[in-house]
Formats: sequence, structure tokens, C-alpha cells
Amino acid sequence: MIKYYIEGLVLGFTYVAPIGVQNLYVINSAISNKRIMALRTALVTVFFDVSLAITCYYGIGIVLSKSQILKEIILMAGAVVVIYMGCQLIKDTPNSLGKVNGDKSFFKLVLACFTVTWLNPQAIIDGSLMLGGFKASIPDTYSKLFILGVCSASFVWFTCLALIINYFKKNFSVKLVGIINKICGVIIIYYGLKLGINFIKGLGVL
Repeated sequence: MIKYYIEGLVLGFTYVAPIGVQNLYVINSAISNKRIMALRTALVTVFFDVSLAITCYYGIGIVLSKSQILKEIILMAGAVVVIYMGCQLIKDTPNSLGKVNGDKSFFKLVLACFTVTWLNPQAIIDGSLMLGGFKASIPDTYSKLFILGVCSASFVWFTCLALIINYFKKNFSVKLVGIINKICGVIIIYYGLKLGINFIKGLGVL
């Protein structure tokens, strides 16, 4: 039924829309580069985001739901790494709008997009617990429609974000990009602290 596709689409938007490492990278690329490069960055990000979503939906979520120890390890490691990422974003102030992507080769672009997606503990944990949970609650017949909706949201969000920011990039300044970095850093630290609290709760301390 189409309602499962729509549910996946809505969930997909709520999953990728909050400003995070992926969004920051796409935004900075759109500000720093020509439209074709901004779009290329968005599409590579979509590829890795979709691959992570599918993996979480069909696999990682099941593993985490059956292994409390593994879940706790990921929460602990995720909290440390995510808080570090947030602190780095707050600390680093761009000297120019070309700082993030500049003249990266396609290989470097792919590596960077892979890093902000697959090496982001917050994305893995959120995706695993959320998508894995939904997988268990949806009839197998409509399961593919749901994840298709999630993947569609990723494509629409990142491509539109890149094109819109690139179109209005003349209104952006180095100072504004620095402010965006700091806002993203605060949000990421907040999520890192939440992971840390969940880890402590899992130990029975709280």
C-alpha cells in the first residue's frame, strides 16, 4: 500500500533533515563550489546515506537488538567520537568558503562522503535502532515500499539542499559559515551527550 511508502518518506525526512555532519558537508560544498560540484557531492552523499539506511534496515538493527553488550559498546564509542566531532566544528573557523571541498578529486570526495556517513556513530546508532525497529513492525509484503520511501527522502533532501544553498550562496559569508559550523557543533555535542547518558543508563547507574 502507498501509505507505507509515504510513512517511509516522512520518516526519511525526519531522519536526514536535522543539521548534522552530512548536512554541514553538503552545505559547505554548495557554498564553496560550482553547481555541478555541489550536486555531485550531494549525490555521492545520497549513495552512502541510502546504503547505510538499507544496511540498518535489514541488518544492523537486528544485531543490535539481540546484543546488549554490542549496543553498549557502540553507545560508549559513539558518545566519545560524536562529542569530539562537535568540539572540532566549534573550534574550527573557516578562513575561506573553499575550505571544505576546494579542488578535491573524485576519490577524495567519495572518501569524505563515506566518512561523514559511515564513520558517523550517531547515524549508525540512530539508523539501526529506528529503522531496525520499524522493520520489525511492518508486514513483509510492504517492507520494500517503506525503505524505498526512506531512500527517496534522502535523495530529495540532499539534492534540494545542495541546489538551494548553491543558488543563494552569494548571500553567504565566511562568518556565516563559521556560525553554521558552531551551531552544528553544539547540536552534535548535544546528541553525543544523549548517547553518553544512554550508555550510563544501560549500566544501571542512572
